[in-house]
Amino acid sequence: MLGGGGAGPGVRKLPQLRLHPPLVGSRDPGGRWIPRGARGGPRGCWRGACWPLHWRCPRSPETSASSPRGRFPSSTPWAHSLSGTPTRFPGRGLSGPPRTYPLGFGPVWKTLTLQLQYGDISRDFQGTSENGVIFQKCAVVSVQSEWPSAHVRLFVNNTRTPTAANLSDLFLLDNITGLTIRESAGNQTSRGFQAFRKKFLQVGDSFSVSYTASLEARDVGSGDILLLPAQLSFQSSSPNRTQLKAPFTITAEEKITVLPNHGLHAAGFCVAFILSLVLTWAVLFFMVRYQCVKGSSLTRHQVQHHENKLEHSQFTSADGVNEDLALNDQMIDILSSEDPGSMLQALEELEIATLNRADSDLEACRTQISKDIIALLLKNLTSSGQLSPQVERRMGAVFKKQFLLLEKEIQEEYDRKMVALTAECDLETRKKTESQYQREMAAMEEAEEVLKRVSERSAVECSSLLRTLHGLEQEHLRRSLALQQEEDLAKAHRQLAIFQRNELHNIFFTQIKSAIFKGELKPEAAKMLLQDYSKIQESVEELMDFFQASKRYHLSKRFGHREYLVQNIQSSETRMQGLLSTASAQLTLLIQKHERAGYLDEDQMQVLLERAQTEVFSIKQKLDNDLKQEKKKLHQKLIIKRRREMLQKHKEQRREQLSIAEASGAAEDAGQYLGQWRGLMAEHSAALEELQERLDQAALDELRALTLSLSEKATEELRRLQNSGMTQELLKRGVPWLFLQQILEEHSRDLAARAERLEGEERDRGQEGVQSVRQRLKDDALEASTEEQAELRHWEHLIFTKLCSSAFSLSEEELLGMRQEVHGCFAQMDRSLALPKIRARVLLQRFQTAWREAEFLKLDQAMTAPELQPQSKARKPRSKSRSKIDLLKKCTEDKIQLFKEQAPEDLVEKVRGELLRERVQQLEAQEGLFAESLVSLQFQKAARMARTLWAYTALLSIQDLLLEELNSSETLTKSACMQILESHSPELQELERKLEDQLAHQEAAQLQRALDSWQQWAGEGPALLQEPEETDSERHVSAVLQRALSKGQKLLEYHQQSLREEQEDSVVLEDLLENMETDTFVTLYGQELRLASYLSKLTMLPGGTLRRLLTVALPAASQAELLAVLDSVGQKHQDHSVENDGSRVQADLGRRGKHQGWWQALESKLRGELINRGLEKMLWAQKRKESILKKTCPPLRERVIFSGKRSWPHLSLESTDELTPVPIVGAEAVDLLNTGEKLFIFRNPKEPEISLHVPPRKKKKNFLNAKKAAWALGLN
Repeated sequence: MLGGGGAGPGVRKLPQLRLHPPLVGSRDPGGRWIPRGARGGPRGCWRGACWPLHWRCPRSPETSASSPRGRFPSSTPWAHSLSGTPTRFPGRGLSGPPRTYPLGFGPVWKTLTLQLQYGDISRDFQGTSENGVIFQKCAVVSVQSEWPSAHVRLFVNNTRTPTAANLSDLFLLDNITGLTIRESAGNQTSRGFQAFRKKFLQVGDSFSVSYTASLEARDVGSGDILLLPAQLSFQSSSPNRTQLKAPFTITAEEKITVLPNHGLHAAGFCVAFILSLVLTWAVLFFMVRYQCVKGSSLTRHQVQHHENKLEHSQFTSADGVNEDLALNDQMIDILSSEDPGSMLQALEELEIATLNRADSDLEACRTQISKDIIALLLKNLTSSGQLSPQVERRMGAVFKKQFLLLEKEIQEEYDRKMVALTAECDLETRKKTESQYQREMAAMEEAEEVLKRVSERSAVECSSLLRTLHGLEQEHLRRSLALQQEEDLAKAHRQLAIFQRNELHNIFFTQIKSAIFKGELKPEAAKMLLQDYSKIQESVEELMDFFQASKRYHLSKRFGHREYLVQNIQSSETRMQGLLSTASAQLTLLIQKHERAGYLDEDQMQVLLERAQTEVFSIKQKLDNDLKQEKKKLHQKLIIKRRREMLQKHKEQRREQLSIAEASGAAEDAGQYLGQWRGLMAEHSAALEELQERLDQAALDELRALTLSLSEKATEELRRLQNSGMTQELLKRGVPWLFLQQILEEHSRDLAARAERLEGEERDRGQEGVQSVRQRLKDDALEASTEEQAELRHWEHLIFTKLCSSAFSLSEEELLGMRQEVHGCFAQMDRSLALPKIRARVLLQRFQTAWREAEFLKLDQAMTAPELQPQSKARKPRSKSRSKIDLLKKCTEDKIQLFKEQAPEDLVEKVRGELLRERVQQLEAQEGLFAESLVSLQFQKAARMARTLWAYTALLSIQDLLLEELNSSETLTKSACMQILESHSPELQELERKLEDQLAHQEAAQLQRALDSWQQWAGEGPALLQEPEETDSERHVSAVLQRALSKGQKLLEYHQQSLREEQEDSVVLEDLLENMETDTFVTLYGQELRLASYLSKLTMLPGGTLRRLLTVALPAASQAELLAVLDSVGQKHQDHSVENDGSRVQADLGRRGKHQGWWQALESKLRGELINRGLEKMLWAQKRKESILKKTCPPLRERVIFSGKRSWPHLSLESTDELTPVPIVGAEAVDLLNTGEKLFIFRNPKEPEISLHVPPRKKKKNFLNAKKAAWALGLN
């Protein structure tokens, strides 16, 4: 603060009066603010006189960019805020004499002081003064006078710059509203303005006017702000008049000085201390007594209340309601904005924020419904007697604990993701900003080389264009980075939502497995529970699809209506500005017509024009001030009203939601519970949107009425000024009345016609807005979106059902995991509300950038190769440097124009196609992952069985080889070999008999289950059609047919469910039978190991030779597997030798030498046999392949994505044009191998056949029979 004097003890200071001149300077390419003077040049006006008096003379922002020498360094007093010590004006200041107050307080001085601070840059016209004109409004506080006052100086300097020109007809209008002016030479008006005029100002000259102003304390209050800008208009070399504006702000703040009575203060302090002490002890005594009586019961009630309400925290959270209210308040901010051009952009950002909030609400709703469904299923299981109440309570407590841990984990993961994404985005921003800065510096250096050889004026123009281009590029880069960060955040939210859904399923399935393992839940009850859970999850997904489609429709309707409101208020603003411009132009035209008619000389015209311009500016300034003040009051009023009604509606809806959630404990059926949710959410959405639309429309009506009333008042003042004030002035100067009346009537007709034309344009824009809203609602229709999602889920359900039915065998645990994976896939088939729109914005921005860069490349190529451009033959040759500067200027102007132009319309369609392609790829990726996991499971089983078969086959090969060698070496006779095999046969027959008995028993059990299922269907299925008939006998047939058609879908769904259960039983039975066969095979494998061990002992086969034989027979086996087989052979031999100790043939050293020769030939013989078998298999496979290739068959058909050839359900996105729907029944013509022959394929959904028989199991070779056949062939 300016002035001297400090505050003594006991002094209380209030805010003080401040003057706010504008902030002066410019921004660098990186967006940082550079104060004027940072690059050298003159440091200000009145250099010697201003600084000691703390003058602050900021340059007008219009000249900061165009005057390269009009800057000063930031280290001077001109470039910082002069917030020094406060100035006190005791005695007869702005408030009069000192005042004395009772109760022992001393005298009080109420004073106002002045302080200079930075203000905001403001500007009336877009055209900048490029001729070096400096316009400033300076002020200095006078600390010498008795009354606090400010010396104000208006300064105009026509500096010597390369683009400078002589100025003429300078008109300076200064706002002095609320000030008392002394020593001023200006012409003051009744509306708080004073005007100054100068006819001519040549280059290098300047002129200034000064006056003294004071502010009466009774006229303003603390915190009042006075906007007192000054405006300069002049005529230069340009065809249009240039107008500059110097903003100036005064803030009135009070400072009160109090001299206290210390004795009275001490007495008052003692009395207050004693009273407060007594009251404090009394309050503590009663609080402790109350806590002793009510403490325990209150604690129990709080704990119980916390447990009961913990699940509903998503709905009772005050943060969500406050966020909704804040988002709704932004609509009032947009409608009352002073910048109509940025309204649509702000509305788009508000829509994205609202969509994100709606996604969070829907996710909270899904989570709550899932928790209630699990509790409801457990309650139903307990009521049916299949689960004890104690187990139900224990499982409920475990579920609640798991849900709380999940919420904590998700919150921690969310925090981690946000930190990581923020750091990543900051790093990416720094990299791209630095890269952009380097490109700009390179372009400026390249341009400077060209600009060295041209005139200074051309260099300034080209540099200005380059700075403009670089600013546009920086703005485009900032928007691209912001959109990319927005997309990353939306994807992170989506990933967390999918993770939470899958974890909810995982918690449920894990607890069910644990209950089965502990014996708390029977397998039959668990199976029924899982079937009910799967059915309910399908209903939950259908319900959430409806919620999402409903929310999308209502939000689209809301923001379509809001867009219409914004366009409406923009049209009103355009109409108001058009009428004001017409009325002000008529006032000037009235004077000019009389001058051209010869009734006024030039001096009279200049005087009248000066007065007219002063009055017009005064009226417009008053209109702006009144609009700003009234909008501020109305804004606060609308916010309060809107918050009150919205908060009341949120409370009502939250109570109803909590009642529905609490009623889930008393619900008997999950379908009834979900139906209540559906009806409640539909009702809430409709009521909330109706309230939103009504509040938005009311806000628009009030704001529009306010704007129109004030603008009509200003227009009427301009007309009254023309018809009365200016008319009287003209009549005083001898203008004929008839001529004047004719002009006034013509102006009145023109103004009426202009008003009618503006109203017509406003109506046309309103009709266009209505059509846009209707098209938007048509694109986001609720029924179409719901049907599309249902069709997609039905299609995916068929695909997953087909994939599941392709499994050959699955255990109960594997089937449970597969169901869980299916639920996880179905849980992410929905479309979030915000992510598609955010992704569309990113893609559109990316395509626009690519299109613009392609156009830039063409311009750069044209500039680097100008000889390739067509030129006129009559064009005169110019200098090389002049040609380069012209090309550079033209290229820069074209690039700037490309930023302002709209991108081609086909980019929007390209974005829609890209979004559709991405969605299809996402769905196909889910199908592929599920199919991969299922196939991997089957391959793992097949691989385990194949490894066992390979080992068994190798063991048989070695047995055959050893028997053959024993027979050929006459160690054993043929009868002895037959005796060995026959002694092994009873064990094999016993194993075969047991296996067949087990298989027959399981198949009989499955057949019985199929018969029971069919009898149940036969009893319940026709009952679906049995309803009381109320039709006449004549219409009996038609009534039965109609009833059958209406119930046909239920019958079909019932039978499909029965068929799925039958298939699941089949694959589980197949797995059970495989396990039985595997167990039998393991027993058989052990017996074969014993036989191989006995034969190797008879042949005296060394361990190394046996290992080499196993390596040849099992080339893919690992070292550990080979060692395990060798150990087994050795162990089995010991067992066999113990059991057959009396009948075993003894081996001696002579026989070991006898067998030494053929031991070495065993490996090569076994290798040759295996090679021959492999060659036979290869020849058979080659012949099979050739026979298949010779057949004539249609080519494989790919699943088409976009062609709509009845292979993919109809998918669409927001604002996507209508596509051809995919019929279920259709025909296709296929050309067979380009032979011209057409094959017509008709596809219908196949209805499942009802059969009493169990579907035949795939026959598998019996290993025992196969072994017998192999032995028979070997012996023969």
